[in-house]
Amino acid sequence: MTKFFLKTHGCKSNQLESVIIREKLIEAGLQECEYVEDADVFILNSCSVTENADNESIRTIRNAKKKNNDILTILTGCSAQLNFEKLSMLSCVDIVLGNDDKFNIVEAINSKLSHVTDIFNIHEFNNQIIHKYSKTRGYLKIQDGCDNYCSYCTIPLARGRSRSNSIDNIIEQVKIYTDIGIKEVVLTGIHIGQWGKDFVPESSLYSLLEEIEKTGIERYRLGSLNTLEVDENLLDFLSKSSKFCPHFHLSLQSLNDKILADMNRKYTAKSCLDLIEKINNTFNLPFMGCDVITGFPGETDEDFQITFDNLKKAGLSNIHVFPYSVRKNTKAAVMCNQVPESVKHVRANILHKLAKEKFINFVKNNVGTVQSVLIEKKPDKTTGKLKGVTKNYLNVLLDISDRNFCNTIQNVNIINLNRDTGILEAVLL
Repeated sequence: MTKFFLKTHGCKSNQLESVIIREKLIEAGLQECEYVEDADVFILNSCSVTENADNESIRTIRNAKKKNNDILTILTGCSAQLNFEKLSMLSCVDIVLGNDDKFNIVEAINSKLSHVTDIFNIHEFNNQIIHKYSKTRGYLKIQDGCDNYCSYCTIPLARGRSRSNSIDNIIEQVKIYTDIGIKEVVLTGIHIGQWGKDFVPESSLYSLLEEIEKTGIERYRLGSLNTLEVDENLLDFLSKSSKFCPHFHLSLQSLNDKILADMNRKYTAKSCLDLIEKINNTFNLPFMGCDVITGFPGETDEDFQITFDNLKKAGLSNIHVFPYSVRKNTKAAVMCNQVPESVKHVRANILHKLAKEKFINFVKNNVGTVQSVLIEKKPDKTTGKLKGVTKNYLNVLLDISDRNFCNTIQNVNIINLNRDTGILEAVLL
């Protein structure tokens, strides 16, 4: 029996697509193995959000070949889509598959042929239904591609135009998840706020969520959102939902108006701060994360200080920080006043420290509260106790080990923050 080893880099969409790849391989009679040394086929589903991500893909697949020289290596994902010619020339890469071609993984293994479809010739969402899922929370891809063309980003080149999954397909997947015992779905994609725009321009995420509310799923949460797509109607709808998990991830990138304009982001720092305040006033202890890039071309010390000051006063729970990475075929790559790498990383470290402070403060604010927790299917490896995730996206460790509670939703009292582990401790009500 042919054995495979599958590794994934990058975003939640990639993680979900790897679940689909795994299911297709197993259905075709292949067996997944625990170590790359034991595999006949190695598949890397790659990321290309930064230059480091591209380099990591090459290192990973080269290491696989070193460990097992006879292994068939397949590189797919965003790096494969963007760097087909370069990767095809590497001796460590046997097959290159583009983003839309990754679902033909079985055919590629049989034919030993590479294939990367022109992503801009793809106009419809490639729907793939998942029937088996081992995780506690089920990821559901509702959209692919992006039409924004931010000046620093290659995602439109790697993923193509925005393409929406249909309501019927989405609801079918939600029902399948519900039938196999999934209690929570996470709606993911490349730019989920653009969902439906390719069907009916005036459609919105709001109309999709209305249909999801009618299903038997007990909880749902949203992937990353552009601030312009979180309006009054959406917030009002979500605030009245008993199924929505108050967890927001906002794609900010900067909180300096000059830098935002150079990035081709269509909002202002003030509009972001107003939205963050509005969300905090609408929900009780909502988790609010964001992405921020440091060292974008032309960002001066004064520009960075403005972003820092705005982030410091913003009611955020966490900040994901990325030093700017030059990506070829983007406008930012040829901009003047490129910031030295050392400066990018100094600024990133400053924001990492701020992010840690904000996260700890948010976690502390949850001590003494009652929270709804989805208990994981598997206990904590270290303690044997049950663990779970609150609606507002915090990990908690429970004072019980009874597996009958696994994959159930329970109300708990958050009693303590364990300083050693950084995890909240809770007791069942």
